[in-house]
Amino acid sequence: MLLACGVLRAERVDNVLAQMVPNATTTLVGMRMEQLKATPLFQKMIAQQKLPQLDQFAKDTGFDPRRDVRDLLLASTGGDSVLLARGNFHLTSKGKFKKSNYHGFEIWTDEKAGFCILDSTLAAAGPLPMLQAALDQYKLRGRNNANAAALLTRAKAIPENYQIWVVTSGNSNYVAEKMPKPGNGVDVQRILQSLGDVRIEADFRSGLNANAEGWCTTVQDAKNLGDVVRGAVGLGRLRTPENQPDLLRLWDGIKVEQSDRKVTITASIGQELIDEFLKLFEPGNGRKPEKSADARPARAINPAPVLMDH
Repeated sequence: MLLACGVLRAERVDNVLAQMVPNATTTLVGMRMEQLKATPLFQKMIAQQKLPQLDQFAKDTGFDPRRDVRDLLLASTGGDSVLLARGNFHLTSKGKFKKSNYHGFEIWTDEKAGFCILDSTLAAAGPLPMLQAALDQYKLRGRNNANAAALLTRAKAIPENYQIWVVTSGNSNYVAEKMPKPGNGVDVQRILQSLGDVRIEADFRSGLNANAEGWCTTVQDAKNLGDVVRGAVGLGRLRTPENQPDLLRLWDGIKVEQSDRKVTITASIGQELIDEFLKLFEPGNGRKPEKSADARPARAINPAPVLMDH
């Protein structure tokens, strides 16, 4: 019985949100907000970020996504996306939004996008065509939705201890485009653009523990991509200053494996190194380091040709 309960928890995806996923969806992004909000990284990033638009939305409506959401599910067709949410929704006003009706659903719109509070625990928001597609699917209760069903089956295999997860059908350009542009770090955008049928899972409870896997078109493409990641990690080690030896542990925490056409990348970054990890994606971190007494001498490995070739 205990084993059975463990399996059920490992397959948790909110059933109501799953029923709203449009059939044309090619990417699903899930955020288990209750668990995510408790992590040190989330609390730190929210404290540091000034988000005037979100603050104004919360003031206008009395609804603050940072506080009131329990689960988020983003469904994307590669072009447009709709955000589906479970939580505690009690709007005190509608601000500048205009009311409209769509097949019995009350939608509040602002130009080309809108949101719908279906009940006190369920909401959806996005460009009107995607929002309407989600509402249509909700009426069907997930029937006749083979594309979304396949993605959701994969998502349900992701253990509950991961607060953020992604699954894609076909290439993952949507996810790649949303990733921050790298500075001195691994080129996440290029890696994800090279993979198909991607699955990503990330746990932020004690730093970052993440896995990403996907399939390349050919075995040689998979081998080349693995070489690119290893080369980027080697380059990061080369650029580590002599007076910051702890940063070598950051690079040691990034691993890549290749099996046939499949590429798997894992990252295990301790909480004490998470600030340095985030700096890898800051603008300007790709510049060449200045010569100094603290700079590490060149090592035998030279990953630059691999990076240039791919």
